[in-house]
Amino acid sequence: MQPFTNHTVKEMVLVSACLLGLKCCYNGCDNTNTDVIELRNNYSLIPVCPEQLAGFPTPRPPAFFIEGDGKDTLAGKDNIINDRGKKVAKHFCKGAKQALKICKVLDIKMVVLKERSPSCGTNQIYLQEKLTNGMGVTASLLKLNGIRVISENDLKETT
Repeated sequence: MQPFTNHTVKEMVLVSACLLGLKCCYNGCDNTNTDVIELRNNYSLIPVCPEQLAGFPTPRPPAFFIEGDGKDTLAGKDNIINDRGKKVAKHFCKGAKQALKICKVLDIKMVVLKERSPSCGTNQIYLQEKLTNGMGVTASLLKLNGIRVISENDLKETT
């Protein structure tokens, strides 16, 4: 058996699993994005759904911020509820911490996340069910830890 050092290893990129066609969105669907899938030509893609890592089922009730964004959640605000009125910020923090752990274990320096998600939104989130500027919990935590965070919408401009 040949040692691994004889093989060229591609840089690993963490990717929102829904963008790769996995049916893990809150409504049981996916957000397949061919531009993201094409990244496999140059990178090893690591699919992750922070909400599933948090223990949420699929499908699950949609959730949104009631104030602030992911940075505020990480600072201790209980600012995310689902459409049934249940506070779920702690779960989003749990999923974000698990995604960060994967990044650290695999030495991942870049992630591509699903825009507008309360976990993965990089530029936009839903605040009071209205689309607004802000970052999700996972995107915020990864960025705070020096990981390059982009959305599927930013992909063409930044890679």
